[in-house]
Amino acid sequence: MDDKPPKASGFWGGLLRRGSSATADAKAKPTSRKAKDAAPRPRRPPPETSAMARPRDADTRPRRRRVTRFSDNVDAEASASSGRESPLTPLTEWPPAGTSLHELSREQAIALIARGAPSHKGYRRAVPHVSHEFYALYAASSGNSRGNRETTDRANLHDTMVQLMTFRMAGPGEISSPWSTLEQPSCAYQYGARPGTITLNHWASMVSEFPERISLRDSGITPRPLTLEQVFERLQELQSERDDLDEGTLYRTLYKRILRDPDRILSPRKSLEKQITDLIMALSRPHWIDFTDPKNQVVTRFIFDPFPEDHDEYLAFFHQLLLGVELNVRIHNKQHSDYAKDKLLQQIPPTIRWTLALARRWSDYVRVDHYSAIVDDVKLRFKLKKRQSKMLKRFATTLKWPNLNETLDAVQRIENEPAFDAASSDAFAFFSGLVLPGPTFPFLIMNTLIDTDPDEATNELALLTHLHPNCGFQYRSSYTYWTTSCIVGKVLAPTCQTLAGWVGPACPTANLGRSQIARIRARKPKQVLQREDVESMGERSDPLGPPSNVYPVEEYVLVTPNANLGTPPDTARVELLTLREVPVLDPTQPPPGPKLFDATIQIAVDGVSWPLRLAYDVSFVNAWPCLDGPHPLFFDYIYQRITIDQILGVRDWAGLYKKSGSARSARSTPMPMVHGGNGRKEGGVAQDIEQQDDEEVLVVEAFGVPDHEVLARAWCAHWGVSAVVADVNKTCMACAIRECYAAALTVLILVDDASNRKYE
Repeated sequence: MDDKPPKASGFWGGLLRRGSSATADAKAKPTSRKAKDAAPRPRRPPPETSAMARPRDADTRPRRRRVTRFSDNVDAEASASSGRESPLTPLTEWPPAGTSLHELSREQAIALIARGAPSHKGYRRAVPHVSHEFYALYAASSGNSRGNRETTDRANLHDTMVQLMTFRMAGPGEISSPWSTLEQPSCAYQYGARPGTITLNHWASMVSEFPERISLRDSGITPRPLTLEQVFERLQELQSERDDLDEGTLYRTLYKRILRDPDRILSPRKSLEKQITDLIMALSRPHWIDFTDPKNQVVTRFIFDPFPEDHDEYLAFFHQLLLGVELNVRIHNKQHSDYAKDKLLQQIPPTIRWTLALARRWSDYVRVDHYSAIVDDVKLRFKLKKRQSKMLKRFATTLKWPNLNETLDAVQRIENEPAFDAASSDAFAFFSGLVLPGPTFPFLIMNTLIDTDPDEATNELALLTHLHPNCGFQYRSSYTYWTTSCIVGKVLAPTCQTLAGWVGPACPTANLGRSQIARIRARKPKQVLQREDVESMGERSDPLGPPSNVYPVEEYVLVTPNANLGTPPDTARVELLTLREVPVLDPTQPPPGPKLFDATIQIAVDGVSWPLRLAYDVSFVNAWPCLDGPHPLFFDYIYQRITIDQILGVRDWAGLYKKSGSARSARSTPMPMVHGGNGRKEGGVAQDIEQQDDEEVLVVEAFGVPDHEVLARAWCAHWGVSAVVADVNKTCMACAIRECYAAALTVLILVDDASNRKYE
């Protein structure tokens, strides 16, 4: 895919400031552990299981670079090339009974091995208006179509109540690709279907290189000065404005009341293209609010409960909003094709696109009922208030809010009130729907719940903000609640509910006050994905292995977990959540805001308590589901399988600390070997389980109670290794191992939700 940025010309070339903060020197990249400098993955000798198992000449089977569409479909390829149907029953042996072939053609291999197995592809796209040093990375998975049934690794936006976190630039409709949203990385592709996980696409997008901001040259075009009454008069008119108005009508309205037309006499700017250009130029003035700045993304703070001295700021906000609505009306006029709109929206600078997003949210959800020249006389009506009230009730009920009954009564009163008087700017944003996409929404809904709760103890929770996302709080000493971006929330999620970007109710802690906020300190993991890893994802995780003319049967093996072999071990229980306050540099002048803590999870393993420090902000990638599993695994995808009762004997799996000699630090105290009904000795010390190859995947079978998955995740956070998490009822072991190779990860956590439900 071409990664050269498009050249700006004409209007765009003059508008965008070159050599600004968007241009930076190329950043030095550490050596990619997985990409191997774009060289083919080293081949190991094939298993000598028979005389037919013979090595292939590397020259006859080179690595291929596959350039495909975002939604490439392996099933379609298999059906078109072989005409064979997928097996009616899952494979129980390899090769399948009745198969006498020792070598398979590509068509036969696709039908027997790759049918229903997801394939993963990485993509790189250029970022408009900046140099090639910046790029966006994405990952797509496909190949396991279930007819009309959607198959995906991401959570449903409606079920998880995060639909306001994302924004499709082209207008209402299905978000079919992660680059079609305003916010990047796309929140529509952020949350995995399993609690506390992310998608493979989000894992890839996290290593994109975006400029901090793109500065605009002052266009010099000044809109007409407007009074507050004139602004709201036009906003009220736009509530009923049709999207098929002709250019002449839109021209007269725009240049008579909003802008000035310098060519009015000789060559009036009647075309929609010229009107759009003038509105973009007017919005390019530096004095407008920059909504790309996270500090400005709770937009209602500019208009909530204004004082008389705030009149100018209040008017400026709505003046900018009016220009955005006027621009939105012209871009989405029916005279423009979808393709033209999409191309235009991609080229509009980010600061103006965020103003457009605010304009769309206003047009969709807010109505002006009354206005005058006085701020106090402005009356707004929120179309979403009833829906948001129901959402807030569900949020509080699902998270088992401690003061639930009184809080639900307060929400009901808000729902019944004709005129809504918001308790805070966050509540104003939540009930009005004036929510910009991105990470603000989880904090808006939680702060709204806190503000609605009549208990005075909630005053201690008033400083929750999206500017410090790695946080949580304790309320009434009953429960703790954590964001899904916080490592504590990621680890405890299997034992909690996950909704609207929050994890809870989780176990309380004695290290916080009765009601107190805690920010969690966690280091960045040393194990990071590189751009080369994303771009070579398809090659490194192909179900068939490297391309060839023939595919010997002996080079594949059927791997299955031990989920059904006896009773899963029941050896671990989460005991305590311990928070240790991080000392401040100057105790006499502590920094403002919530305190910073280090987190530790104490887990009882076969009756012995073991603390695991949540020292690293690792991620857990939800595995993409497969169809017609289990699938055979190519022999070059190597792995080592352990059960959950062996994980504490594994130290420094990814080899991240060997060079520094810290693998034998205090954090690697000998861990216990616990019995799990498999004949191991009880109470002994585990022997170290070591990684034999830097690509070898550690497969952890965390079957049984949800605490086992918590133990596996806590171990990952302790050692700083991210992992793929797969439910064996949805993803077979072979496909999950391949996804580890796709994501350049070396840990796979296998769970069995069917068995977990027996222990709930």
